[in-house]
Amino acid sequence: MDCHHEEIKPSFQDGQQKFLLMGNPNVGKSVIFSRLTGKQVLTANYAGTTVSFASGEMIGSKGKGMLIDVPGTYSLQASSQAEEVAITLLKEDVDAIICVLDATNLERNLLLALDLVKLKTPVVFALNLIDIAERKGITIDIHKLEALLEAPVIPTIAIRNVGLNKLVSTCNKIARMTSEKKTLEEESIDHVKKARDIVTAVETVEDRSPTFFDKLGDWAMVPFPGIPIALVMLILSLAVVVGGGKGLRAIIFLPFLNDVYTPFMTWVVSHFVTEGVIYGLLVGEFGVLIKAFEWPIALILPYVFLFYIVLSILEDSGYLPRLGVLMDGLLRKIGVQGNTIIPFIMGYGCAVPAIIGTRAATTKKERLVVATLVTLAIPCTAQTGAFIALLGDHSMILLILVFLVSFVVIFIGGLILNKIIKGKVDPILIEVPNLLVPNGRTLLKKFGYRTKHFMIEAEIPMIIGILIAAVAIETGLLSSTGEYVKPIVVDWLGLPEEASIALVLGIIRRELGVLPLLQLDLSLLQMFVGSVVALLYLPCMSVFAVLMKEFRLKVALLITLSTIVFAFLIGGIINQTVTFLLNL
Repeated sequence: MDCHHEEIKPSFQDGQQKFLLMGNPNVGKSVIFSRLTGKQVLTANYAGTTVSFASGEMIGSKGKGMLIDVPGTYSLQASSQAEEVAITLLKEDVDAIICVLDATNLERNLLLALDLVKLKTPVVFALNLIDIAERKGITIDIHKLEALLEAPVIPTIAIRNVGLNKLVSTCNKIARMTSEKKTLEEESIDHVKKARDIVTAVETVEDRSPTFFDKLGDWAMVPFPGIPIALVMLILSLAVVVGGGKGLRAIIFLPFLNDVYTPFMTWVVSHFVTEGVIYGLLVGEFGVLIKAFEWPIALILPYVFLFYIVLSILEDSGYLPRLGVLMDGLLRKIGVQGNTIIPFIMGYGCAVPAIIGTRAATTKKERLVVATLVTLAIPCTAQTGAFIALLGDHSMILLILVFLVSFVVIFIGGLILNKIIKGKVDPILIEVPNLLVPNGRTLLKKFGYRTKHFMIEAEIPMIIGILIAAVAIETGLLSSTGEYVKPIVVDWLGLPEEASIALVLGIIRRELGVLPLLQLDLSLLQMFVGSVVALLYLPCMSVFAVLMKEFRLKVALLITLSTIVFAFLIGGIINQTVTFLLNL
């Protein structure tokens, strides 16, 4: 779920106009950014998606206009790392601000708007989601709102490009105006009463019966029927990802791999290389040319693609924040707010953006707890695909047990971390957007972007891992190290010596801690133990790098070493316990 957001400071060319795109979380800023720049930024219906910033050249500006998508902020008094980024960018010499307002929650949005107009930097307001406001019976007097804010207000429906051309032309016009600028250090004024007065003056609400979506959104946040709804969503998600992925593999990917790709590559290599080490490296047991297609594409890609479909629908529908409200009581027991359900779920896509997403947390304790648990016990989508490939054809019960282990470790590990890490947990403050039917065009863009990003991120490290495995096997290096790994891998975990290659490759990418086990003749117990060890095993290189960047080397090393010890401990206990019971 990488968002390709950049780090402060932004760089600009001489003569470029600089526009900041600001607003509360979840008002449609990133959609507007994508439409105005043509640059894909992942958008989602929950707070904390944008945690640094993205920049892009405005369409039609001929290189003269640069738009910066600022993290969502409720005010200019920073309460999180994300809001600090917004304030830092405001201190830059910018030509104008585009402030996006949610027409369905105008009063709350006006608190930031009034802060911005106070700065005297030219501002144009995009009154977004007017279609949803109309559905709710909300009508806003645009001209009166412009007069009270003393700034242009453009009604928009960003997802359908409504009003965006006028927004750009107005923005260019006000950028040419000059006005005295005040500083961010100016004394803050309480805008609550003024915002309420403005809403009273410009907004009329027609009394309408709640729609089905309004009722469903409310139901999803209370124990009943919220918990049954959550269970149904979980079951449907698993059915789509597991069932659909297996279907795609069986119908398309595996037949192509076995009947077309592998015979062709073997035929090509055999014309240039005779039997031997080189032949084995290319098309042998861990042949690079074969496994580079089989593992990331034939085995993993179907599950990754379907997971991204499910995740994007949950994001864009607005269901995830409601799940956060529902889970708040449970998550507080492990020292975090309900809204941390979002980085947890992001972790099932990839741990890197999940850890970065903790910047939206209001306390350092929450950041550490979430980052540690995501690293320890949440499999990324590629590793999930590897689990399904390993266990799905043999025992769905064991596959479900792996995820139950994940949930149990998250809860128990969270209880322990809550006791160890000092700090407080603030009351939940989570943006609950309108429940929507996701836009098909936006979903398709997300699928394509995320799938492309997965292939770019996964293919090269996976080829490196496969090459290491091939060299270790073809040169006999793996068998020569058997005695060193035997006490842990064989005696304690009950796995064959060859499984040690999975532990080595798991350092490169997490799914490589599982995929080599597909080549071995394992019992169900060995498959389960190997999966649990891979689940809890140390993070891959990219996760370690982001841990080090976010929390310093000492914390990254401590989390990594803890995961190694925990993985071997739990895996060994499972093996020894089950073996003892079977021997009875």
